[in-house]
Amino acid sequence: MDKHSKIYVAGHRGLVGSAIVRNLIDKGYSNIIHRTHEELDLLDQKAVKDFFIEESPDYVFLAAAKVGGIYANNTYPAEFIYENLMIQNNVIKAAHDCKVKKLLFLGSTCIYPKMCPQPIKEEYLLSGYLEPTNEAYAIAKISGLEMCKFFKRQYGDNFISCMPTNLYGPRDNFDLNNSHVLPALIRKFHEAKRSNSDFVEVWGSGKPLREFLYVDDMADACIFLMENYNEEQHVNIGTGEEISIGDLSKLIKRTTGFQGNIKFDSTKPDGTPRKLTDVTKLHNLGWHHKVSLEEGIRMSYEWFLENYIGS
Repeated sequence: MDKHSKIYVAGHRGLVGSAIVRNLIDKGYSNIIHRTHEELDLLDQKAVKDFFIEESPDYVFLAAAKVGGIYANNTYPAEFIYENLMIQNNVIKAAHDCKVKKLLFLGSTCIYPKMCPQPIKEEYLLSGYLEPTNEAYAIAKISGLEMCKFFKRQYGDNFISCMPTNLYGPRDNFDLNNSHVLPALIRKFHEAKRSNSDFVEVWGSGKPLREFLYVDDMADACIFLMENYNEEQHVNIGTGEEISIGDLSKLIKRTTGFQGNIKFDSTKPDGTPRKLTDVTKLHNLGWHHKVSLEEGIRMSYEWFLENYIGS
């Protein structure tokens, strides 16, 4: 990418998109375009096509998506599959029609089978059954990366895909019903501290193992791939390190200063028992994460305290 190339970041106000915009600006890219949902509904095929014709972006980061945690995915599967498929189809097809130089599609490691061998290599995709609680979202994301692959194969479009692990950081969603586990725990422990509660209840047994990547590291990896990677196969983005939900809860408890106990509700679903990405491919390309989990949680909690309504 040239520093003056016109770059469209779809989903620029979300956790992922806002981090990509920050990183592009930090690296000196000066021609970044974006639209709010009110300005451009990505579910509207004609509106998306008209936008691409009018703006003619050179590069596209497709970070727009309907996202959520176990509860949201399990409760609204129809919305998750429909909205994500529509967003992807509209943007990818418009990028093809308008001859965009390169597009990066962002998925999620939930695309891999529930009982996937660990750590998860890129080639394990479609090798088994998906986790039922987020199957709708996963199928949509699989469709997106396969669409990029087939547009590259048939038309020669330089469309690439990456699959970030669990992300967290500034502009995260801290809603207790619709957020992912890490931001939900930050809010739970903060509110318990503020109300002098005796304990915090955590969903599940605490035993599942998860990998977490600070979102600004993820953005740096995305721009690295946009500048350095052109192959058909998607690339995992992660740390290659994991922590149990139980130990994560203890780390967040320490960070927030909560003095009470932690209770695990084993009647609630655990989700996938283990999900660790194999990041050998990314490391071999020359990229490694920089922010430790403890440092990232501290920065996320500071952002929460400064910016989140009701904090």
